[in-house]
Amino acid sequence: MFLPINKVETSGEALDFILIASDAYVDHPTYGHAVISRLIEAEGFSVGIIPQPLTDDEFKVFDQPKIAYLVSGGVVDSMVNNYTVAKRKRDGDVYSPPSKQGKRPDRQVTFYTKTLKRLFPDVPVVIGGIEASLRRFSHYDYWADKIMPSILTDSGADLLIYGMGENPFWDILALIKRGVPITKIKNVRGTSVRCNLSELDALRQKGYVELPSYNDILSDKINYAKAFKVESSNTDALNADVLYQIQNNGEIVLQNLPAYPLTTAQMDKIYALPYMRSYHPSYENEGGIKSIEEVKFSVTSHRGCFGSCSFCAINYHQGRRIQKRSDESIISEIELLTTDKDFKGYIHDLSGPSANFREPSCYIHCKNGV
Repeated sequence: MFLPINKVETSGEALDFILIASDAYVDHPTYGHAVISRLIEAEGFSVGIIPQPLTDDEFKVFDQPKIAYLVSGGVVDSMVNNYTVAKRKRDGDVYSPPSKQGKRPDRQVTFYTKTLKRLFPDVPVVIGGIEASLRRFSHYDYWADKIMPSILTDSGADLLIYGMGENPFWDILALIKRGVPITKIKNVRGTSVRCNLSELDALRQKGYVELPSYNDILSDKINYAKAFKVESSNTDALNADVLYQIQNNGEIVLQNLPAYPLTTAQMDKIYALPYMRSYHPSYENEGGIKSIEEVKFSVTSHRGCFGSCSFCAINYHQGRRIQKRSDESIISEIELLTTDKDFKGYIHDLSGPSANFREPSCYIHCKNGV
């Protein structure tokens, strides 16, 4: 069954989590909102999805959750999805019904979070996905042509999950099961949190690495380059430092150590979750969701890419370390795909970010970090 998208589809009780999805609801393992919601469900929590809300009423289709709202950044960054490199509005959006623009606000994670904080000020908000991950520190925004503060500060979210979210979520859910509220979770790997300026001396005494501040990088491009070099050099769980940066409002954004890479057993567990592998039937009258056509009969074999190309975001978000599924897991998924009524006898592709490289580039990296 699909996860509920409104109160009518629930038992009537408030859900533990409600996930705000930036894309239409497609229950497939190539969509981050599907992976995280199914992981939460597998851990014994109830979860609902609100896909692409714009009005206040659309944010209120459920009663407010018991634990937290989750905001997912979507498969594609909203600004990349909405505009061409010439900053012209794109005509289509294959992740929305019916492949048209208009369902996705600019800087969607900030829009969703600010709306939630206005409507439900007492409910914690956790943000994640590529849009939040790539903006976790002060950054240059191409479309606004200016330096912008951390999305954590800008949006007012309570917690940011950077990189791939499964391991951080497992740790967060374990703490919640022990009675720890979201607002007290401060040191989980793969997360960033907001701190008060009064904590600055304590952070320095702990030996954490201080990045040039927002004001520093705003005034000098060299400081921006120095900050990003440190950020991009601290993405591996085995050799990274804790980083922090003072923002334009005096807050401090602290980045905890990166999450550990997923083991093969963990990867297999994620891809074996009970996905429906299609879009929610509510989109049928609008012609469905076109983006599923490219991935419905594709199989992800691994994550990560050791290339670390300067033009690519994979190093900063997904990491250079290769994390692979077992052969048995991949074969099991392929066998499942052959039972689909639309299967035509072939798999579209079997790969990951680094094409068909499913092993580390160097085993020294496995031991010491990349």
